[in-house]
Amino acid sequence: MTESVDDVILTIDNGVATVTINRPHVLNAVDGPTTARLNGIWEQLEQDRSIRAVVVTGAGPKAFCTGADMSSSAVDKTGLEYWAELDANGFGGLSLRTTLDVPVIAKVNGYALGGGMEIVLGADIVVACDSARFGLTEPRVGRLALDGGIHQLVRRVPYTQAMGMLLTGRKADAAEMQAMGLVNEVVPAEELDAAVDRWLDQIQACAPTSLRAVKQMVTRTAHLTATEARGLRLPALMAALDSKDSAEGVLAFQEKRAPVWSGE
Repeated sequence: MTESVDDVILTIDNGVATVTINRPHVLNAVDGPTTARLNGIWEQLEQDRSIRAVVVTGAGPKAFCTGADMSSSAVDKTGLEYWAELDANGFGGLSLRTTLDVPVIAKVNGYALGGGMEIVLGADIVVACDSARFGLTEPRVGRLALDGGIHQLVRRVPYTQAMGMLLTGRKADAAEMQAMGLVNEVVPAEELDAAVDRWLDQIQACAPTSLRAVKQMVTRTAHLTATEARGLRLPALMAALDSKDSAEGVLAFQEKRAPVWSGE
């Protein structure tokens, strides 16, 4: 299934949803209608139990996403007006979202700047081509990475590395971001699709119920100690413990065969 509306393409194939920001004419910068479309997609995928993984990427060879569309009327707002209207789910509806309980892979095919980097910070796994460039460049145009960038980066990489980027607005290549720990794998551009497919194969080898529980436990307990977090009876955790997948995994191991996951 493929849907193309408001500069975003949604493709669903074999339980994998691919969300492509399709605005290469502005390096996949996001405007208001695009943000609304992305939020609608994330909400749709949250309700679809057949979805086992999500890939988010940008159209064309140059950019993943370069943040807010500076040519749109939205940038005419004052900083205070922009701050007052921030999406609770972060940039693109993803960078701070805690309700999408399936693995999200950022397939970074080029520039991931400003809000684009914030979308990367909202992903669970990051696979980038070797020509990709990352940066929270907002201070260079008098703005701030308020949609998750500042607060997420200092939680994802060492403090001095994060501040070295935040206080300069500089860009870093994929190899440097991998060294910091933000990027999982860097490959040549022509191998990017295959690399993402390898990660998807490994994800789909796992029980969907287990992965939903893992994602929910991580995203909803970050403010707690490990002991406190373990004690929470989160919905996805309880469902996984009492699932058909749980029984199937043990049976398949005993019968020395690959499990057949139902997602239930």
